[in-house]
Amino acid sequence: MDTLRTLKIRLLKGGLAFGFVLIVGSLGFWFIGQGDWLWWDCFYFTVITLSTVGFGETLPHFDKYPHARLWTVVLIVAGSGTLVYFISTLSALIIESDLRANWRKRRMKKAIDELRNHVIVCGAGRTGIHVVEELTKSRAPFVLVERDEAKAQHLAEHLGKEGLELLYVTGDATEDEVLKSAGIERARAVVAALSEDKDNLFVTVAASALNPDVRIVAKCMDVSARPKLIRAGAKAVVSPTQIGGLRLASEAIRPTVVEFLDTMLRRSDAPMRIEEIHVPKGHPLVGQEIRRAGLRRYANALILAMRTPEGAYIHNPEPHTRIEAGAVLIVFSTVEGIERLRRDLVEAGNQRDG
Repeated sequence: MDTLRTLKIRLLKGGLAFGFVLIVGSLGFWFIGQGDWLWWDCFYFTVITLSTVGFGETLPHFDKYPHARLWTVVLIVAGSGTLVYFISTLSALIIESDLRANWRKRRMKKAIDELRNHVIVCGAGRTGIHVVEELTKSRAPFVLVERDEAKAQHLAEHLGKEGLELLYVTGDATEDEVLKSAGIERARAVVAALSEDKDNLFVTVAASALNPDVRIVAKCMDVSARPKLIRAGAKAVVSPTQIGGLRLASEAIRPTVVEFLDTMLRRSDAPMRIEEIHVPKGHPLVGQEIRRAGLRRYANALILAMRTPEGAYIHNPEPHTRIEAGAVLIVFSTVEGIERLRRDLVEAGNQRDG
């Protein structure tokens, strides 16, 4: 059983036992005093007896009742042990929680420092939470930057129940040091999903200054902020209201297409994705015809389109189309197939660099 859970159970048992001793001790004095002592005085005397504070106080006419001292001795012997157990368990719980929190932070920092080509998501609000969900489903490496640590911890616990780990940094995403702690120099993309356009603008400026090559995707609530975000360095600006309007229109005129895309993205039993695969120089795919590349057999991948190094798009490319170095393949495949393709591309790149 988990150590922290065990300590919480022990603390609950110790607290119940100590509360039971307090009640029984107070009742004992009340019965011994035959109603001469108020209930509050009996409870007060029980507390100072168990705490060994004493204050040199006794109940009125204490010597008048011969069994009062005997009951006090019994209470000290039985209750002090319960109190010590409760306090020691509480201290252990606090220490264990602190140690676990520090260990978790150090482990998370180490994991973030080892990330390469990851995505930084700024904000886990109404929009950012969906970004986190999609990146998690796609198994894309990412780091969440969230100002509210309680929100980040809650999200981490939620994902932890599903066997997933959330890497996050607590702080203001508009600050350089916070972005650096999230690995901005090694990131491939930044998603600015804060609630205010001005904050997303600050994130864009800071991120582009720290890593000029990073791809910045910014959320925009006011259409007038779009050109400012583009000038600040954002490669793409997304308006939730505009996307919502397009979705409403699509649901009205092409519901089957929308249903297909939703099923593709949200089914947990067979999750499918449309992803982009970058083909580096020196990779075995370079120069091959699509029909001989074996992507369907190797990764169950269907090539929907290809962007050439010059930026031209070839939609539904012919089987004899050759794959060029620097091309981007837009493929339709399972999450596992896409991971296999990316792993193969990374290994090929490492061998080339070596």
